[in-house]
Amino acid sequence: MTYRTRIKYTAKNRFEIWERWKKGESLKDIGRLFDRPSSSIFNMLAPTGGIRPPKRRRSRLALSLCEREEISRGVVAQLSFRTIAIQLGRSPSTISREIKRNGGSADYRATQADQTAWDRAHRPKPCKLAGNRMLSRTVAAKLQLEWSPEQIAGWLKAAYPGDERNQVSHETIYRSLFVTGPRGA
Repeated sequence: MTYRTRIKYTAKNRFEIWERWKKGESLKDIGRLFDRPSSSIFNMLAPTGGIRPPKRRRSRLALSLCEREEISRGVVAQLSFRTIAIQLGRSPSTISREIKRNGGSADYRATQADQTAWDRAHRPKPCKLAGNRMLSRTVAAKLQLEWSPEQIAGWLKAAYPGDERNQVSHETIYRSLFVTGPRGA
């Protein structure tokens, strides 16, 4: 038996796989295109339940690379955190935490800080149902009564108004039912 080396799909390959999957092509047809077995394609699609993961993007509230460069210039010019914050229209505590988190005044580098922030933000976040046992039991009980996820989400919103901890969207319920993966549901 001949073993193949592990294939690393490029971003272009992944895009092509997701596009073909979206159009309804079979795993076998997609695998044939890349000269790989269908199980190779399945292993790429299965963690998200065949739902294309959203493209990563930064929060609009996060510091941008340009802002980090201004912070770096301010540090070199020995400006106070408050002065830098006023120039950027940010809170002084934001500037203070940013510099402290990324090496302090002596070692702060904007590009390195930006890359570190991007890497730090990339983590699997636990599913709301995995972290809240009471909510999980409530949803499970309603599912056993054959309620739809939309009905459950609507009922939770009416039963617990203003209490975000005891509310969950129907999309989260669907993903918890049909997707196994890093979110721990």
